[in-house]
Amino acid sequence: MNDLASSAFPLPSVDSDLGSIAKLPTRRLQTPEPEGIKRRKYRAIWISDVHLGTKGCNAELLIDFLDHTDSETMYLVGDIIDGWRLKKKFYWPAEHNDIFWRILKRARRGTRIVYIPGNHDEMFRQFTGLNFGGVEIRRAAFHDTADGRRLIVLHGDEFDAVMLAHRWLAFVGDTLYHVMMGLNHWVNKARRALGLPYWSLSKMAKHKVKNAVEFIGRYEEVVAKAAAERGVDGVICGHIHTAEFREFTHSGKTIEYWNDGDWVEGCNALVEHFDGRMEILNWPQEIAARDGQSDPRVHSEQTELEAA
Repeated sequence: MNDLASSAFPLPSVDSDLGSIAKLPTRRLQTPEPEGIKRRKYRAIWISDVHLGTKGCNAELLIDFLDHTDSETMYLVGDIIDGWRLKKKFYWPAEHNDIFWRILKRARRGTRIVYIPGNHDEMFRQFTGLNFGGVEIRRAAFHDTADGRRLIVLHGDEFDAVMLAHRWLAFVGDTLYHVMMGLNHWVNKARRALGLPYWSLSKMAKHKVKNAVEFIGRYEEVVAKAAAERGVDGVICGHIHTAEFREFTHSGKTIEYWNDGDWVEGCNALVEHFDGRMEILNWPQEIAARDGQSDPRVHSEQTELEAA
């Protein structure tokens, strides 16, 4: 696995958001890793769009994921920490600290950790090429699968027309998005009280809005085309909070598009098995299967999303 040359991308100047990041507490784990759990082992794991520092982050689900999986390599594909929100209001509960320490512990155990900052944690892009506590910071990277495919790994905001041309609009959209996530929080608090599984209000809304569906489709095409122009077999990204696998054809060659989703709405991760097979995991469904739940409402809601 080779890293993409950082010179291919301009580095930002020092961002004032670092002041907020510097205030993050360094206390040890409040919830230690449970003992005696048989972890699923993968060759590689990709997660992105965790948005630590916001109330929308599904920290409990991500902690459960980290406690039940392991890998030779883990890619953190951007927006792990939400510097935009921390700059406005500092928020850092114990669960977010527990995620931070779990990732560092993986590095100490020998897992290769590659961190590719996104637009919400862009303040770390200035440290591209450096290594902090076993965490490699890269602008983008190449990953070679066990069966010989070469995939480029990047956050994906580089291909977001709103981010590139109308940055102010991206900030407005971010504010509206967090209002939606606040509603999502209360909806799921009520669902837990009723014994119902996690469900994403914002994900359902996004699938119902025609413009959002068209944007996602266009975004996927643009990212896949950019990967093809770099001569790779596919791309892995995040950014749009929509876990997906699609295949595109460019100059007669099939290009794989993988999006590893997020830990705000869908709670997804992308994994590579040791034979090179790739799989998108939906962790709420994995928990339901592990706990032996068979609630028909889970199937009904998933079916509605797929049909939307």
